[in-house]
Amino acid sequence: MTNVLILPGFENSGPAHWQSRWESEHGFVRVEQDDWFAPRVDDWVRTLDAAIAAESGPVLLAAHSLGCVTVAHWVAGGADTAKVAGALLVAPADIDTADVPPLYDFRPVPLVALPFPTIVVAGDDDPWAALPRSEQFAAAWGSRLVVVPGGGHLNADSALASWPEGLALLDDLRP
Repeated sequence: MTNVLILPGFENSGPAHWQSRWESEHGFVRVEQDDWFAPRVDDWVRTLDAAIAAESGPVLLAAHSLGCVTVAHWVAGGADTAKVAGALLVAPADIDTADVPPLYDFRPVPLVALPFPTIVVAGDDDPWAALPRSEQFAAAWGSRLVVVPGGGHLNADSALASWPEGLALLDDLRP
């Protein structure tokens, strides 16, 4: 049995977000950060590491936005990645160009190969990452890239509801 850890981004994911729906509908576990509004990369990485270590078996990561960047920092920091079976990295935010001071601590976004299977899902009109930047993330991380036309930031504003297409992509990563 592979458990799924939900990794929300900046300011968390509200009730209409696909991550929250997956949590309630499928029993996935949200990684609860101490501070959603003034995040610190070291704190978020440490919380992710502890959540993975607490799992008894393999895990899949379902990350959104800053959650994706957190995964890259976690790997770049030399984490023990053995329990991670794969990661769905949805709408990774381009923190390097985002003019959002609370996120500056996450700069630069690590462009390192991720040692487990990954899929990057990007909206072709995401206001937080231009498509060429999402393509760069996918290439650097060794990810399969899936582009959602008109998907925006693939959040609650994108009206994805329970997002069955995303769930199918997550299932593609199951061992």
